[in-house]
Amino acid sequence: MDFSKFSSIPSPPASPGYRILKGYTSEFRGYEISSIRMEDSEPIMNWRNEQMAYLKQPKALSRDNQITYFNEIVKAQFSGTHPDPILFRFTLQNKLIGYASFSNTDWANLHTRAFFLLDTERTKDKFQYGRDCSIILNLLMRVAFTILNLNKISTYSFNNRGFHFHAVEASGFQREGVLRQQIKKDGNWLDVIVASCLRSEFEKQFPQ
Repeated sequence: MDFSKFSSIPSPPASPGYRILKGYTSEFRGYEISSIRMEDSEPIMNWRNEQMAYLKQPKALSRDNQITYFNEIVKAQFSGTHPDPILFRFTLQNKLIGYASFSNTDWANLHTRAFFLLDTERTKDKFQYGRDCSIILNLLMRVAFTILNLNKISTYSFNNRGFHFHAVEASGFQREGVLRQQIKKDGNWLDVIVASCLRSEFEKQFPQ
């Protein structure tokens, strides 16, 4: 996919967003990633509850718990110089179609863990999912390496979702290894596949 038409726009978000991002927005062919908004909490809750089989989440989220999390955890990080987590909204033609996050960030060693989740309906078309995956990961890499000046992004994928980690690897991430029987879901042990991308690899693949 030709990412040469990628653009970044420093503009004030609808809500305060993360101070560290300075209103940064990444855009590619109508897809856009920007700071999370408080009103995104409910669709995110619905997607997480619908896709629990692929998440560490042990039980369904309630609306009250989700609102509390956004108010006490997410919003509290907006003003921090080293926020953790950082949540992003992912839109297509201004419609929310997913979200992403950086978490467990090691600011001293410039390493973070990336995660994303798409609208449940968009996961049903594997071709569409692969395209969305490639775009959101590219936009996340640009934020991580050009705005936050990080050196490495890692992803963790369950092995019960083959099309997901194959899409991650096709997007420029290198498999580092497998954490065997790391998670137990519905009575079954799942492996966790770890993949990562270095800043130097990104710059080589997508020179500015």
